[in-house]
Amino acid sequence: MDLLLQLADVYTLDTLYSPTQLPRDSLLRQALSVSAITLAGGAFLYLSGSRLLVRVHVRQVATRSPRFLKQQERKEIAYALGSIPGMTLLMLPWFLAEVRGYSMLYSHVSDFGWGYLVFSAVWFLVFTDMLIYWFHRWLHHPRVYAAVHKPHHKWIVPTPFASHAFHPLDGFIRGLPYHLFAMLFPIHRVLFLALFATVNYWTISIHDGLHVSKNAWLNGAAHHAMHHSDFNYNYGQYFTLWDRLDGSYREPQHEPEREKQE
Repeated sequence: MDLLLQLADVYTLDTLYSPTQLPRDSLLRQALSVSAITLAGGAFLYLSGSRLLVRVHVRQVATRSPRFLKQQERKEIAYALGSIPGMTLLMLPWFLAEVRGYSMLYSHVSDFGWGYLVFSAVWFLVFTDMLIYWFHRWLHHPRVYAAVHKPHHKWIVPTPFASHAFHPLDGFIRGLPYHLFAMLFPIHRVLFLALFATVNYWTISIHDGLHVSKNAWLNGAAHHAMHHSDFNYNYGQYFTLWDRLDGSYREPQHEPEREKQE
């Protein structure tokens, strides 16, 4: 986020803020700027990734199901875009902490070396996958599910537009592991930004209905589609490891018609 903020300051925000004379390190200015960047960036990642994956044959597969809602894609988009401001507000303290130097983000590869850079990328995926699994399990607790997570399960036959169509608190809980990682472990700020964008696109991809990967250890669209239809299985984000360890794994049934169309 700090890299995006620096670029925005140089090319846009310095001019916009000049009448107010707010310095770049002003907490108020940073809060306003980070909020604007998060709103715009979140909407861009969501809409660009979803639009790329919503192909005609994906729509044809989804709309043949009686569980596909009338005008579902429009409802998914409206719900997601309506939730992004709330998620932005909840995430703001974490982004501000990173911008103001309270995280373990670093700028120079030489600080930890190339070996650690590669390791940190792998560890990021392993660590966040573990936390997201358990946070997701908690979201299915009866006392939490109805108020927070149930809106996302309205989309029993999801499209990519369902990927971010959830309650703001749900979105915050899902995003929290990424920020916790930056607080606990050193990670290069460019790598962190790249991974943050990548996991957003991954989240979109597992809602696209395309059974492209049959790798049993990757939590692809086939696995996640089963989670939307049978809510008690396949809670993982990238991998199926924790589902296997905790007994919540279920092998997806690959649909012949869908594979033929692909």
